[in-house]
Amino acid sequence: MNTAGHSEATERRGLELTPFRGLRYDPDRVGSLAAVTSPPYDVVVRPDGVHHLESADPYNIVRLILPQAATPGARNDQAAKTLRRWLSEGVLTTDPDPGLYVYEQRDGNGMLQRGVIGTLRVSDPAEQVVLPHEDVMPHIVADRAALMRATSANLEPLLLTYRGDDSTTATADLIERTAEQPPLLATTTEDGFSHRLWSVTAPADLATIQAGLARHQALIADGHHRWATYRRLRTEHPSPSPWDHGLVLLVDTARYPLRVRAIHRLLHDLPVDDAVAALDGHFGVRRLEVPLAQALEALADAARAGNAFLLAGDGAFHLVDQPDPDLLARTVPADRPTAWRTLDATVLHATLLDQVWHIPEDSPAHIAYIHDAAATVAKAERDGGTAVLMHPVREEVVRDLARQGVTMPRKSTSFGPKPASGLVLRALDL
Repeated sequence: MNTAGHSEATERRGLELTPFRGLRYDPDRVGSLAAVTSPPYDVVVRPDGVHHLESADPYNIVRLILPQAATPGARNDQAAKTLRRWLSEGVLTTDPDPGLYVYEQRDGNGMLQRGVIGTLRVSDPAEQVVLPHEDVMPHIVADRAALMRATSANLEPLLLTYRGDDSTTATADLIERTAEQPPLLATTTEDGFSHRLWSVTAPADLATIQAGLARHQALIADGHHRWATYRRLRTEHPSPSPWDHGLVLLVDTARYPLRVRAIHRLLHDLPVDDAVAALDGHFGVRRLEVPLAQALEALADAARAGNAFLLAGDGAFHLVDQPDPDLLARTVPADRPTAWRTLDATVLHATLLDQVWHIPEDSPAHIAYIHDAAATVAKAERDGGTAVLMHPVREEVVRDLARQGVTMPRKSTSFGPKPASGLVLRALDL
């Protein structure tokens, strides 16, 4: 994504990626590298998911990114003590030389993604170097900031994307050449993805990557709350300091397009019958007695014509579409671009949650955000709540709104594949 059109000063302060001494598991000290990895913290949403990962290996990274204790303070203290213990025991070791890391993910269906992990200069929104596309929840930023303060570490990389062009050809070629070499590590996680990591330490190679990125800006694909946390922590520490930079994975989506999926909602205290009844006269509703895959196909078909959602939780699916135009005119803010006003997530939050169902969107007691459709439906059926299944937004819509400085409603998209947590960490005090 080129920054042409901005001031020369802005162009000079583009993406600034810095080498660091990665903190990695010693493969001789753990059962397997796959067993110590985890999805990003916000994908591991269920207690049974945390327990599963903790059971996989006593050194699983989930003990750092989602520590379990009675209070937030105790959780963060526990994570800090665990990290220090693993360092002193040699479970985690620091690479000898600073470097950038080429990271590859591949599945069995032809999906291939390669990018570069490094520490990125934390910039202000006005610089338009790193573009968010979603709002964040203050309580999550506060939680992540407390954990990072306690551990003095970046425990997992954010996923950022940029659009490569002629200026990044040398960087792309270097990534491809590096991927032909023997990797530092290689493992396959239980989701079927294989992961490989290489370290780039030669000064000339580092300069090539840094020069290729210097005139570009990036879109936050995954990690809005952690980027906001980086920004908060940077303001707390006088510059220059290690907190001026944060751990990221940068992927060129011109070469490696990401998958864009929806993030679904679980409404804890709203039974499906009540949710459907409240829609009378406001939306069209059709009951579907079909399997999940078929219901999602019906959602995709309906989404081509306008806003559409699937409700579930009572053993069936309810296709919600054809909103009343007058209702949308009354409830959706008019001071945003049309592309924002017509987003499903906008209509869900501004119209359904706020005006029809009267559910606070920022209350974990009322609403949960879950990446997997089947898991959302299963939990709604088990707990008596309502699953709201969403249709994914196209990447070009996300990028266009971000360029305009317009943020989407929180948890509007799920880009992937996401980097596995636990392959390389960054300790700020080493």
